[in-house]
Order: sequence, then structure tokens, then C-alpha cells
Amino acid sequence: METIVAGNWKMHHGPAETHSFLDRFTAEAAGDGVRLLLFVPALSVAAARARLGAGAGIGLGVQNVHWEAAGAFTGEISAEMARGAGADFALVGHSERRQLFGETDAETARKAAAVRRAGMTPVVCVGETLEERVAGRLQEVVGGQLRPVLETYGRTPHGAAGAGSLPLMIAYEPVWAIGTGRTATPEDAGAAHAFIRARLAGSLGAARGACVPILYGGSVHAANARELLDVPEVNGVLVGGASLDPGSFAGIASAASGRESS
Repeated sequence: METIVAGNWKMHHGPAETHSFLDRFTAEAAGDGVRLLLFVPALSVAAARARLGAGAGIGLGVQNVHWEAAGAFTGEISAEMARGAGADFALVGHSERRQLFGETDAETARKAAAVRRAGMTPVVCVGETLEERVAGRLQEVVGGQLRPVLETYGRTPHGAAGAGSLPLMIAYEPVWAIGTGRTATPEDAGAAHAFIRARLAGSLGAARGACVPILYGGSVHAANARELLDVPEVNGVLVGGASLDPGSFAGIASAASGRESS
């Protein structure tokens, strides 16, 4: 399985900043067996696609979509719109969408299904808060977030796939480690990812479940990326703040390149 290094720019980098970033960063930072993804603001997708062109070696995604294909949903974008602008991936259920905007597990599942129908890859984000972790509820919370996504997975046809598209990805992002500088230990990440892998195998079957990449997200930077990527069930990283600077993101990509892909 390829190692995936994904950057989530959140509400940073408009079209001009996107051009500047991509002028300074190239896919050469990553070696063989590493796939690079960038989740950019919706307004920057077209700028990124124009700068990247074809065969750039960097996948492009959006940070959120609506579950409907069209309608009176002011301020929203559909998966079809994102695909038309040049995206092949979409984050759904990010912790900030859940916490700040009230996105529910059921809505996340509907968004994931919409992304699949549009021929893109949904990257489903799951993770527990510090209070939930201290209470020993990691499996309850993460399992509950996964359940509706996996229940609808087999019933949702995958549309004509875009470049490098995969049926599904999962990103485990412990909420207590996002933007706090506090990172899950390799043991923490390994245990959570092993639980997610078991849930994928139970719902999708062992063979299909084994093919779904599981990324770790939560205060990832160049100094800790390699240690996290050495955990067997960690198939990649979802990087927040450290992905905003081309040099920093290149450092993480280089760290990932030092790992032998399985």
C-alpha cells in the first residue's frame, strides 16, 4: 500500500497563495511509494488544478461537500461541483465540521456517499475528544462515527473515477491532538488504527477492508512523521498547520519517503 501524505489547508491560501505555494513545492519531495494530496479551500481548487496540470503527482481535494447534487443550499458546494473544478478527493466529517458546525454522523455518511457517487474518494475523519478518551470511550465514539458510513458503503455505487481515485479512506484524528502540539504516541495511534482496521474488515470483508488506507492526523510535523509512519497500521498522515509552508510539507514528504511501503 502507498504511503499517503495529505495536507489540509483549512481556511488558508486563496488562489494567489495557492499559486505561490505550488510554484515553490513539487512532487519531487516525495519518493516512490508516496502519494501526495492537498485539501485546499473550495475557491482555490481551480487555481490549484490549473497550476498542477496533468500528471503533477499531487492529488487535489476539497475540505467539505453537501450531500445533495444541487439545490437551494446557499454557501454550499456539491461533490459534482468539486469534481468539475478538478478535485478527486473530499474530506468529510472533519472534527472541526462536527464540533463547530454540528455535523452529525448521519450527515457525514450522506456526504461520503455523495462523494463516491461523483466518482471521487471520500476521506472520512473520525476521532475522540480528550474527555471521551479519558472516559475510555474511544472505541464507542470512533465505532459510532464509522458505523453509518460503512452501512451505506456497499449500497453506494462509485461513479466514473477520477485520476488516482480510491473507493474510501479513513483519517483518524484524535481531537485532543489537533492544533494543540500534543500528538498521540505511536502506541496510541497503532491501537486506534488497529481498531478501525478490524471494523473495516468486519463490515467490508478482510480483503476489501485491508485495502482502505487509514491516515493519522493530529499535530503532525517533520520531526514526528517518520515515527508515526513506522506504525504498521498507519498508512499515511493528514497534516494541518505544517502543510501550509512548502518547506515544512516537503520535509514531511521526505520523511515519508524513508519508509518502506508495504
